[in-house]
Amino acid sequence: MKVTVLSGGIGAARFLHGLANTIEPSSITAVCNVSDDLTWHGLHVSPDLDTVMYTLAGLEGEFGWGVRGDTQTTIETLRGLGSEEWFSIGDRDLATHLYRTGHLRAGSTLTEVTQALMTAHGVEVNVLPVTDEPHPTIVRTAEGDLQFQDYFVRLGAGVNVTGFEFPGRDARPAPGVLRAIGDADLVVIAPSNPFVSITPMLVVQSVRQTLARAPGKRVAISPIVAGAAVKGPAAAMLESLGYEVSATSVARLYQGLIDLFVVDAADEALLPEIRALGIEAVAVDTMMTGDEGRARVARNVLVAAGFEP
Repeated sequence: MKVTVLSGGIGAARFLHGLANTIEPSSITAVCNVSDDLTWHGLHVSPDLDTVMYTLAGLEGEFGWGVRGDTQTTIETLRGLGSEEWFSIGDRDLATHLYRTGHLRAGSTLTEVTQALMTAHGVEVNVLPVTDEPHPTIVRTAEGDLQFQDYFVRLGAGVNVTGFEFPGRDARPAPGVLRAIGDADLVVIAPSNPFVSITPMLVVQSVRQTLARAPGKRVAISPIVAGAAVKGPAAAMLESLGYEVSATSVARLYQGLIDLFVVDAADEALLPEIRALGIEAVAVDTMMTGDEGRARVARNVLVAAGFEP
């Protein structure tokens, strides 16, 4: 069985961790969002790729990102020098960004650098950036257009969102991305923010069309549980954009792209209205608490999709 997971952020990383502990890791491909990448002091930082890497390598930081137990000497020194550092990077994490930037400048692609980093960390899952090309997310707000990390980290996602723009929407998919989606027995849209984790991948050339035509089972997991986001600003974005904050609203965003929508058991009452959208729907436990919880959710999704782990 070949499984491809469209991945962005902590929820995706935790689902992949559970999946890799449930089925053969080498049978899994993670296609990762890169639209929250940024340049920090001249270094190329890929937060979603790194969150997946650290989580699969067993190095996941205490808050779900970065390296567990990392030190902050570099960032503290920069602050002591008068630099206004709102984007925090640990010392071990810094080594990743130095490695990535050096190899990109030497002519390697982001795909090549990502594969080298995953191998160095013992990650057996095939992790691919959705594109090797620049592909930023611009968040439109009442206070003006913002780069994603300005909105999310510097302002703490504390301003109302009015829309999104993807100036790199002509970006081409990285090698292997379309094949991974089109050849998979199961494609899973992870429980990630639909606006800033999943949509940026779907606007890359041919990705949406390939997913829409994919012959394998296509499943999405709701990041909204009982009217709230499990993590991150998805609920606030839904509300500010005029959507009801519910799993059903997320299902509507994925109409035409999925066969099955998985909601948490707390949202079982929503199943009829999701099915009315022409989407099969099931309610299972989707709360990924600890390693055991992650594996349990992965098994639940596989079984719901008709696959025995």
